[in-house]
Amino acid sequence: MFVTFPEPVFSVERLREGKTLVVAIDGPSGSGKSSVSKAVAKRLGLGFLDTGAMYRALTWHCINGQISFANAAAVEHAARSLNIDLSLTPEKDFVKVNGINVTGPIREPDISKAVSAVATNLGARAELVRRQQVLIAESGNRMVVEGRDITTVVAPQAEVRLILTASEEARMRRRGLQLGGTLSAAALEEQVLARDLKDSAVVDFQQAADGVFTVDSSELDFEQTVDAVLNVVRRAVSKDQSS
Repeated sequence: MFVTFPEPVFSVERLREGKTLVVAIDGPSGSGKSSVSKAVAKRLGLGFLDTGAMYRALTWHCINGQISFANAAAVEHAARSLNIDLSLTPEKDFVKVNGINVTGPIREPDISKAVSAVATNLGARAELVRRQQVLIAESGNRMVVEGRDITTVVAPQAEVRLILTASEEARMRRRGLQLGGTLSAAALEEQVLARDLKDSAVVDFQQAADGVFTVDSSELDFEQTVDAVLNVVRRAVSKDQSS
């Protein structure tokens, strides 16, 4: 599901043209948030924000600068002082930290293993949430935003809020395919299930809050999942326009 696919040919759907349209998508590791959210953003002609990339960028910076994750104040200070530049469109994929291109390095297993130490730092999390809210506002509030606390913390007033989930078996299989079969079963479990368990200590990203839709992609392929999310968006926008 998460290997490379050919670019689809489609026309952009101009929903709520001239008005705000924020699509907030949360979900656990391996649920397909990033790839599906990018495709949805392309279909709707919206900006795209991968909030997880910001946590990974800060994690990379701490490791590279030998900042101990045990030093909560130092990690929070790094979050406040760090210069993060990242793509805000679904067509591009780049992340820079203090001018250094870390697009590839932040996806390495050592970052995936350590990122929860940053994500559970409440001070650092608050700073990154603040930055994310600024980026959404600067987009004219027309953006697909994906992460773990988007529907409840980052953009609780978003026009569309949903959780994209899947069974543990499906998520493990997909992440394994995404990584080209390079990780053992134990390593996959650490990267997917153990990380979710750690992150759930500070945010509930697996249970939908009131007003939040749920899309279960366990039995869906990539295009079916994109269509399911788009249907949620259309339904929410239609309901909003009729109210």
